[in-house]
Amino acid sequence: MNILRYHPSVRCLARRALPSVRQFHVSRARLAITPTKPVQAVAHAAVGSYGADEEGEHVLNSPSELARKISAKVLPKIPRPDVRKVLIVGSGGLSIGQAGEFDYSGSQALKALREEGVDAVLINPNIATWQTSHELASEVYFLPITPDYVAYVLEKERPDGILLTFGGQSALNVGIELDKMGVLDRLGVQVLGTPIRTLEVSEDRDLFVQALKEIDIPVAQSTAVSTVNDALSAAEKIGYPVILRSAFTLGGLGSGFANNSDELRDLSAKSLSLSPQVLIERSMKGWKELEYEVVRDAADNTIICCNMENFDPLGTHTGDSIVVAPSQTLPDDEYHMLRSAALKVIRHLGVVGECNIQYALNPNAREYCVIEVNARLSRSSALASKATGYPLAYTAAKIALGHTLPELPNAVTKTTTACFEPSLDYIVTKIPKWDLAKFSSQVNREVGSAMKSVGEVMAIGRTFEESLQKAIRQVDPRWKGFEAYIQPEDIDQALSKPTDMRLFAIAYAIFNKNYTVDQLHDLTKIDKWFLYKINNIVQTVYAFKKAGSLENVDAELMKRAKCQGFSDAHIADLVSSKEDTVRAHRKSFGITPFVKRIDTLAAEYPAHTNYLYTTYNASEHDVKFDEHGTMVLGSGVYRIGSSVEFDWCAVTCARKLREMGQRTIMINYNPETVSTDFDEADRLYFEELGYERVMDIYELEQSQGVIVSVGGQLPQNIALRLKHSGVSVLGTDPERIDSAEDRHKFSSILDSIGVDQPEWTEVTSLEAAKEFASKVGYPVLIRPSYVLSGAAMNVVYEEHALEYNLSAAADVSPLHPVVITKFIDNAQEVDVDAVAHKGKLLIHAVSEHVENAGVHSGDATLVLPPVSLTETDMARLKEIAQKVAAAFEISGPYNMQIIKKPAEDGEEAQLKVIECNLRASRSFPFVSKVLGYNFIDYAAAAISGHNVPEPVDVMAQKRDYTAVKVAQFSWTRLGGADPFLGVEMASTGEVASFGQDIHEAYWAALLSQTGFKVPRQGSGVLIGGDITKPEMATVAKTLTNLGFKLYCSSPIVEEFLNDLHYVTAKRIFFPTHDKRKLREVFDEYDIECVINLAKARGSDAADEDYVARRNAVDFGLPLLNNARCAQLFVESLEKKIPQGGLKKYTEGRIPSEVRSWREFVGKRA
Repeated sequence: MNILRYHPSVRCLARRALPSVRQFHVSRARLAITPTKPVQAVAHAAVGSYGADEEGEHVLNSPSELARKISAKVLPKIPRPDVRKVLIVGSGGLSIGQAGEFDYSGSQALKALREEGVDAVLINPNIATWQTSHELASEVYFLPITPDYVAYVLEKERPDGILLTFGGQSALNVGIELDKMGVLDRLGVQVLGTPIRTLEVSEDRDLFVQALKEIDIPVAQSTAVSTVNDALSAAEKIGYPVILRSAFTLGGLGSGFANNSDELRDLSAKSLSLSPQVLIERSMKGWKELEYEVVRDAADNTIICCNMENFDPLGTHTGDSIVVAPSQTLPDDEYHMLRSAALKVIRHLGVVGECNIQYALNPNAREYCVIEVNARLSRSSALASKATGYPLAYTAAKIALGHTLPELPNAVTKTTTACFEPSLDYIVTKIPKWDLAKFSSQVNREVGSAMKSVGEVMAIGRTFEESLQKAIRQVDPRWKGFEAYIQPEDIDQALSKPTDMRLFAIAYAIFNKNYTVDQLHDLTKIDKWFLYKINNIVQTVYAFKKAGSLENVDAELMKRAKCQGFSDAHIADLVSSKEDTVRAHRKSFGITPFVKRIDTLAAEYPAHTNYLYTTYNASEHDVKFDEHGTMVLGSGVYRIGSSVEFDWCAVTCARKLREMGQRTIMINYNPETVSTDFDEADRLYFEELGYERVMDIYELEQSQGVIVSVGGQLPQNIALRLKHSGVSVLGTDPERIDSAEDRHKFSSILDSIGVDQPEWTEVTSLEAAKEFASKVGYPVLIRPSYVLSGAAMNVVYEEHALEYNLSAAADVSPLHPVVITKFIDNAQEVDVDAVAHKGKLLIHAVSEHVENAGVHSGDATLVLPPVSLTETDMARLKEIAQKVAAAFEISGPYNMQIIKKPAEDGEEAQLKVIECNLRASRSFPFVSKVLGYNFIDYAAAAISGHNVPEPVDVMAQKRDYTAVKVAQFSWTRLGGADPFLGVEMASTGEVASFGQDIHEAYWAALLSQTGFKVPRQGSGVLIGGDITKPEMATVAKTLTNLGFKLYCSSPIVEEFLNDLHYVTAKRIFFPTHDKRKLREVFDEYDIECVINLAKARGSDAADEDYVARRNAVDFGLPLLNNARCAQLFVESLEKKIPQGGLKKYTEGRIPSEVRSWREFVGKRA
């Protein structure tokens, strides 16, 4: 039978290839008919909106009545699940390997449920994300993603169904465990989409290998083991080198390569502490790595949405690889070989929804094997969705609710069905963002099979060169394009052993060492196609250097450079000119970018989408510029210091502006975000956030204005320059933003309004630094100017440390002098988030830190409403907020960090402002959701000057609940990093929970950290650190009273603890160099928790406190590394143990913290 040939409604058919377009092909559809006349089908926005005669009938999404009638007869009759309420399990705090992509996929799923009229209940403690908003879910639970807590919510809410594939590995593992516990069966909860058995098969390595052998699909030769000795004997059989992979983990956690038995022994000991089973496989380092994204519905319609190719060969985790889509180096037969295998595998496994399959492909023979299948939405699903415009998560949710692909519309074009494979007339490049430099020299910079990147960027261009250079600039605004930003001493080592900077090692090898493409290929095993493309960029660089000056650059060279993705700033550097001069020169030739659409159809059919990008490889625009919208600048790549909370701010701001009737233009380039979802703004530019591109779009769109205060630091950095270029920057004046960023201007403004601040100075020499420190007294804080999240900041307690640290900090920014501030020890830190309009305070929130000052506010534990501040303190803090708003004439959001110095001799406590940002801060989502007032709604009104609300004092309202925000760290991923909290931010995300009091909220929030395991009662606790901290004694006494056994490694700590009444502590043998022996010691004494209250970071790798902290995270044990938090933890334990806090889930018992956000706040905030 032929397929339904509406032109182009159903595209489940192979089409004639256009020479310039890489085709994606599709499996044959099972059921079809040939209509007499082709008609132009225009899909309606809502699914099946053309109406079925009977409830639940499957009908083609088409305006033709005849087609609908015929399709109702022939489309398979698949029973739809009868669900009215569904629980979605989220992914928790952002961590390396499980980041913002699950905010995007979960939000898409919630949208799909809402369209279907299904009540959505969400459990996700990540308070910073868009999905934990009442706009999407009817009930939100900010609780841990653990089998026990999800079971409590199921017991309380009694939903009909559960979705497990939208919350990453965390949700998947919980679902498998709930099934084993029998909770789902007992409560009659249906697993929607991919069945549990399929999830188990894809996760359990043994079952997976067996399943693929049944259909003759090659898998890497491997053995699943669960002990170290079994791992060693398996490797002997397979032969070294081998790769070890952990089951049931995300982002390659605990995996790695081993070249001999010693390496394997250490690696397997660590991995088996994180996962019950590991797989020992033949290593295929140097093979190509490819990925296919597959969608399958319950009627067995299966399509390939996107295929992607790793720039880096196998051996680097795909999350740490540069990735291009569609694949560029595959001949057609290999593309189809892998495509057919993907369809066969996914059908055999029985996936219903979306999944991805990863392959290793031998570059020298027609040989491949399957590496793994993720039977859930993954990081690459978000990338594929944004790369193709095909909303995978939304479609997967609709499929889970029983829809089939032919009845769903293509959400981008609205003119075709979802049963088609996207065609691309562009190329996208993804580059990971690592933040390893934040962790100084301790962290191993090499990238391998375990993921280390914290975020990723995606750039769209019409040549590989264009998209690669765009992506390089997106990763770090300091980089201008493909240049040698590093000078490795051993270049061959830097090329053959990849690090986070390998791309620039390639640049160094070409520019400085004249390496050829063949030499580079031999060392890196990167496909020569990519290396030749890079060589095109290099030749253009040489052409500019030959030209020598801007006057000698002709239109042809300028056009060639822009088509290869060169920025004006990069060209300016090459010809010793200035960016603005190059811009003017370029425009004098009439060379400006063109705006193109992403339409999923490679422009084969007319489609009106608002998903846009700019390119110089074009001759006309795809859109008319007649909307003149307001531009909202997004936050760019997720990195330490700027993450999903700014995406929440940008999305909320754009939505509020649309609600006010304004047109919006969103600019962002992060594929993991909700802000880069094409239906969140009137126009989405998937583009760079640098000065050049923002100006291009502003000029083309003739925009009404630009909002720079909801996207973190990146938009702020260009605000003043935009203003000077004649751009209408909305909200607070960029001159005022600059005066808050510049310490001298900021300080004198505070002095003029009588607001206190710690003593500080700016020094350009070590002598001046010593002089200031001796005048104000140690400790002092040293920091370079103009940084985000305190890169290279340090607290220094004595002179020799000042000398050492100053040389380290001065290297950070030699152009800028170093700022030294008097550091106030044992002081409390307070965060004030506020919104003002024309200098008048509209709304403010005051949160207190649990930790004393000295811990970066992004890593601190926040309590709201505050429990220890008096009414006088609150009134004084409000007054400071009012004074600052007036002095800086703020219109929009701002945030301050204030130190409260303990009161002395009956005087009132001193309040000193240590920082002020005239933009939304990372705590805006937290305070908005906890207090039930959306601060960004207030900010959007203040910035635009429309419908500005009356001032309200939300802190004066009494509340019968407390919320606590806890940082989410990814220490496990960062081998060697010291898990120590200081003035440098180290966390990758955050979680928060509500409770009747601070202890209940802290307990739930702490358990919400991914991987936090509560120690069993009576187990061992390893305690160490600074005995002068008063909390050391109270923590030890409380743990002893609760029946825990105390151990320590230091004789000083042993003597201190045993001198306390009723406390006994045993000193244990503590091997600092042998991880395997240490693991045995931990097991022997049943150590299940580590409390380490050290005063400073470990001086070296043999430091006992460092070893205790590092191995706690390596062995997956809870680590408390701050005295105030340790105190709060043991107090919470003391309260929760009598209530059964350490007991497993039991039927009928629901802990008091299991209440929804609405129940705590008293309204749908």
